[in-house]
Amino acid sequence: QAIDDDCNQTGQILAAMLDWPQATFISRVSVEDGGVRVEREVDGGLETLKLRLPAVLTADLRLNEPRYATLPNIM
Repeated sequence: QAIDDDCNQTGQILAAMLDWPQATFISRVSVEDGGVRVEREVDGGLETLKLRLPAVLTADLRLNEPRYATLPNIM
């Protein structure tokens, strides 16, 4: 969680300072041929972007699903 009061400014400011491409609120990411393909939710559905690396990416809650420990593993 960022220290910018959850206003999504940290990733965007960092990308601007570094002059790197950016993708915000990504829900899926894959690395391809010196670049990265990301998928993000927008009002009209899903948007797919391809960026060159290095890039700044900010994650959406749906990027990863947590794995919950089973009771035998906890014990």
